[in-house]
Order: sequence, then structure tokens, then C-alpha cells
Amino acid sequence: MSYLIVACSLNPESRSLVLGRQAEKLLLAVDADVDFMNLRENPLPFCDGDSVYAQPEVISAAERVQKADGILLSVPIYNYDANAAAKNLIELTGKSWEDKVVGFLCAAGGHSSYMSIMSLANSLMLDFRCIVLPRFVYATGESFEGENLTDPEIEKRIQELTSQLIKIALSLKTN
Repeated sequence: MSYLIVACSLNPESRSLVLGRQAEKLLLAVDADVDFMNLRENPLPFCDGDSVYAQPEVISAAERVQKADGILLSVPIYNYDANAAAKNLIELTGKSWEDKVVGFLCAAGGHSSYMSIMSLANSLMLDFRCIVLPRFVYATGESFEGENLTDPEIEKRIQELTSQLIKIALSLKTN
């Protein structure tokens, strides 16, 4: 089984990156095959709906998505939605998402936008028939001290999310 974690924040002090790294650590602890794509280190062009799909970085990203049995999107929440880089990735890699198991790790500024990920989740379900895990992680600034996750409840939720990702992806692979 192969899992992809995509850190979607372009911010050098990204809290969603911290969440993604925690998920990576937990998956590696159970000997999972993990690919970690940090969009800050792997920049993608803006989707133009035309020639951009032939660019090497877009082809590479699509191949990484295609290879994965399960994907965790680690995203910042801006203006009550996943950031533009996450949406751009999906637009660029399109059909590579078909039938994937997808989970979300969200970092936000406040508690009010906890349902913000639903528009992206609905798009993945409807457009690409992804199986979206109903358990997702939503953390605010109070869960961190600098670049460290300090909230045991969030750590527990990441553990539950990674366990669910493995369980569902494995179940679908064997059927």
C-alpha cells in the first residue's frame, strides 16, 4: 500500500505542514510506504486548462497522486476554504484522483471554519469518486507552540485518521 501526504501550504511557518509531518511519522511507524509532497518545495504552475498539463512538474505530481492508494491533504484554511494551492493541485492532476481514499488535515486561524473543507471534499467525491474519510483533523493556533504540535487531542485525531486511511484503503484494495 502506498500513501501520499500533500502539504499544501506555501507559508514557511506552516502549521498544516506540522500536521502532515505528524501523519507521516505515524504512517512510517507502521512501515507504510509514504510519499510526502510539499508544494512549497515542489511548486506547480497555475492551471490554465490548456498547455500546463504537459509541464514536467505537473506530470510528476499526477503520477504521485495516481500511484497512491490513500492520500492525506494537509491544508491551511483561508477565507473559509482550503487554500488555492490545494485546489490548483487537484485541477492540474484531475483524473489521477479517481477512486482514491482521501483524508484531510486542516490548520485554521479560528474555530468557526471547521466545515470549510466540505466544498473540496464534495468536489473530490462527485468529480473523481473519491472515498472521503468522514474523520478529519481540524486544528487552530492554540494547538501549536512554534513549529511543534502540543495538543494531545489533535495528536490522537491524527492517529485515528491515519489508522482509518490504512483500514479503508486496504479494504478497497482487497475487494
